[in-house]
Amino acid sequence: MKNLEHYTLLAELFRYPNQDIKTTVIKIQQFLDSNYPNAGNEFNRFSEFIADSTFPQIEEIFQKTFHIQAICFLDLGYVIFAEDYKRGEFLVNMKSEQDKYQNDCEHELADNLPYVMRLLPIHKDESFVNELVVMIMIPALEKMLSEFDAAKTQIREKVLNKKQKVIIMEGIKDGNIYKNAISSLIMIFKKDFEDVVYEKQVEIIPAYAKAFLHSDCEDGCSVSTPTPEQVKQRAMAQMGV
Repeated sequence: MKNLEHYTLLAELFRYPNQDIKTTVIKIQQFLDSNYPNAGNEFNRFSEFIADSTFPQIEEIFQKTFHIQAICFLDLGYVIFAEDYKRGEFLVNMKSEQDKYQNDCEHELADNLPYVMRLLPIHKDESFVNELVVMIMIPALEKMLSEFDAAKTQIREKVLNKKQKVIIMEGIKDGNIYKNAISSLIMIFKKDFEDVVYEKQVEIIPAYAKAFLHSDCEDGCSVSTPTPEQVKQRAMAQMGV
């Protein structure tokens, strides 16, 4: 088995920020600089923003990225499968694995990114971990990263301005910093699992909110994207939780 302990530390990037976030980000930057220099370079913009920001500012950017008119979702099954039945199957399987290893997901679903990351170093089945990372986590992260594309962001801002007078991360040079955190994580995964190859790649099913999320929305578009809480409640209902 590979040593995957660093994913426990990296998972903190995608949990709701706590008062230790500045110290945590410093540790992550130092770890990446020593072990994954390319990812460290990519991550530097994120760590500089965190160092120069107040805690309320850090909370705000997390909320605007993943909660309030979310740019992307942290629930991997939703990212990959949207509302397709496969998402329910994946979620049930992930809950079984999380329960098996007593990995407390707190108030989140079993496929929530940071809690899946925390599962990796404690899981004993190397084949399961390899398939989970290469077939689900990397494609999901790449899909998430694509939502930070400048063209998509401009459309999203236009729609939100018109409907709700909300601006996404206005004033931050070069856009949302979480694109750097996600990009760094993809680099790390690809380095750690570069020897794992599958002939068939996962089929990513578009979300039903595709028109909004993928820049197909013109003036007057009535399509809306669900909040993470709505996505979570739907999934819980499907599982009978």
